[in-house]
Amino acid sequence: MYEDKTLICKECGAEFVFTAGEQEFYASKGFVNEPQRCKACRDARKNAAKPEREMFTAICASCGKEARVPFKPREDRPVYCSECFAKMREE
Repeated sequence: MYEDKTLICKECGAEFVFTAGEQEFYASKGFVNEPQRCKACRDARKNAAKPEREMFTAICASCGKEARVPFKPREDRPVYCSECFAKMREE
């Protein structure tokens, strides 16, 4: 039915394998073209479109360590570092 194929990435020129499983998946989704880029180049291209996330610094309300968070902290709400936040979620 499907056999692994070795393709050449049009971005970096490296060889990559288009596996039988991937071919079957592509066919099930109705895709007719083979991939033209290797996994690393596809991921790099995908991530290039995403803007860099702005991070803010705050002091953890539980342990007092510095925490970096992806939102602007407000004075009326506590902010927790990732470790304290994980502990709170477990409880």
